[in-house]
Amino acid sequence: MSQSLPELAPIEELFDPTSKAYSENPGPQCLAIAERGPLVWYAPWQAWIMTQMPDIMDCWKREYLSSDFYDWEFAPPRPTEENWNNFEKALVGHSLLADPVHHRLVRRITAPAFSRNVVENIQRRLEPHVKKLFDEIGEPESFDYIEEVARHIPFISITAMIGVPEKYWPAMKRVTMTFTETWNPTISEERRLRAQDDSNKAIDILQEVIAERRNHPVEGDFLSALLKIEAENEKFNEWDIITLILALIGAGADTTLVAQQWSVYALLKNPDQIKPALESADAFSNAFSEIMRWSGNSKMGFARYVPEDMSLLGQELRKGQMVLMMPHLKDHDPKYYDNPEKLDVRRVFEPDVLFGYGPRFCIGAALAKRQLYLTLSELFKRFPNLSLAEEPEKSLEDHNSVVFKKLTLNTNCG
Repeated sequence: MSQSLPELAPIEELFDPTSKAYSENPGPQCLAIAERGPLVWYAPWQAWIMTQMPDIMDCWKREYLSSDFYDWEFAPPRPTEENWNNFEKALVGHSLLADPVHHRLVRRITAPAFSRNVVENIQRRLEPHVKKLFDEIGEPESFDYIEEVARHIPFISITAMIGVPEKYWPAMKRVTMTFTETWNPTISEERRLRAQDDSNKAIDILQEVIAERRNHPVEGDFLSALLKIEAENEKFNEWDIITLILALIGAGADTTLVAQQWSVYALLKNPDQIKPALESADAFSNAFSEIMRWSGNSKMGFARYVPEDMSLLGQELRKGQMVLMMPHLKDHDPKYYDNPEKLDVRRVFEPDVLFGYGPRFCIGAALAKRQLYLTLSELFKRFPNLSLAEEPEKSLEDHNSVVFKKLTLNTNCG
């Protein structure tokens, strides 16, 4: 008599990124879902999860799934062009996400705006703002790094990078806090529309700043570099510039807030890694990938949408379904990394997929790492004896990452 195979436990019992157990130790849950198969249906998210790196890399390279939010089966109706507001004109009409051909064109021709020289000029602009932020903190016995530093960095970075006049700062600060909600599939339509309204106001500001910079370009300036590219390329226009800036705001808002807190936490838990991590901007670039691997803070991954009914990795997918590519599932897998529980800022990543891969590699990755390097260097310069005041409590509320409710640091200045 043949022996029946044991019945598999429901995947929801093995993998729950909203649980306290996941926030404390995500590794076992990530390994459990990866072992279930290359493409796993996860009912709580009404999405397929792509679990294996070769498949994820292939999807990034070939782009056979859609990046267009409006191709999702639960998305609101795609707005028609005659009814586009500013946000929709940028994100639908000129989206870096939706049109692979135009996306590749934009990446190719805008490369000079992300050159090392421009990034270093942006750092010089950022530096006095970061120093001022720490000057205002002073030398307290302790402070909450998230509230006093991390929450300010996305706003400081985008205003310094673009050169936004101070009179527009309140509106720009608002959009850095809400931009990623404009397409967040897990929140209410009402909240998404409020976030889109914030973006519409920011676009009005960007158009004024662009008009001013057209008349008065600045050598080595990020926005001036984009305007020079616009003048030389008929297929790249002002709305492409606006869309690119909005994409950088999105990449630098929630992501930067998460990266800031985990970077500080990881280095304070592993103080022997502080010096090699901050040895140089290049050293930190690699160290940051290791910090994010070690932290295991990711929950969801990279969203894609099925453009038509298809067979994929042994499963039948329906048009409009979401597929989440989750490269972080491997981050604590000993098959990928020796001693995965150890933080080693000199660990080699080949390839490094923290910011995506291939045509969809994050165009602002170098900027994101540089602002982090600048902030952390200033932090440990000001407070060389810094320590955690307590083990921080993790919040379960963020849909995309494990985050801390607060991160209280002792300065030990005395």
